[in-house]
Amino acid sequence: MNGRATVEIAAVAARLVVEEGLEYGPAKRKAARMLGRSAARGGAMPDNDDIEDEVRSYLALFHADTQPAELDALRRVALDWMQRLAEFRPHLTGAAWRGTATRLSSVHIELFCDDPKSAEIALINQGVRFAAVGTGGSSGGSGSALSLQAPSAELGEPVTVVLTILDHDDLRGALRPDHRGRSERGDRSALQRLIAQERA
Repeated sequence: MNGRATVEIAAVAARLVVEEGLEYGPAKRKAARMLGRSAARGGAMPDNDDIEDEVRSYLALFHADTQPAELDALRRVALDWMQRLAEFRPHLTGAAWRGTATRLSSVHIELFCDDPKSAEIALINQGVRFAAVGTGGSSGGSGSALSLQAPSAELGEPVTVVLTILDHDDLRGALRPDHRGRSERGDRSALQRLIAQERA
C-alpha cells in the first residue's frame, strides 16, 4: 500500500465493509468520497488485498468476541446450500471463505454449470424464491447472479446468498491460487475441513 491517502481510504473502507456490509468496490468508492478524494481525479486507490488486511485488523480490534460465531453461522448456511446444489459443483468464495465475514455479509457461492439455466430450474423445483441480480460475484466472475434469502437459526435472521452461475469449463482456472498463494474458493469438502480446523 502506497501513500497516506491510500492507507486512509483502506482504513475507512474496511470499517464500511464490517459495519455496513459493503463489498470492497463500493466500500472503496464511498470511503474516497467521505475523505474528499476520487480515483477519477487521479487519486490512488487501495487494492483488495489492502482492504482485506485492514478488515482483518478491524475485526480483531473491534469484533473479536462476536465475529467468529457469526462467520461459523454463515458457513453453516453455505454448507446447506452447497449440499442442496451439489450437482452444480458449488464453491464458496468471498468473505465467508476467506474468514472475514460478519452477520452483515452475503454468502457468495459459485456454481459451475453445463447449462446456465439448469441452476435456476433446480431452485424453482425446490420451491426457492430468488431474484436475478446482474452479473458477476464477489470474485469478479462474469456469469449471471441470483440472490436468495436463507434462514439462519444461529443468527436469528435471514442471510443473503448470492449464487454466481459460471460455465463448467471455468472451474479449472478458478482453482488457481491468488498471487499470495491463497485459494480464492473451496468446495464443500474444503469448507468442512476449514471449519474443523478453526474449531479445533
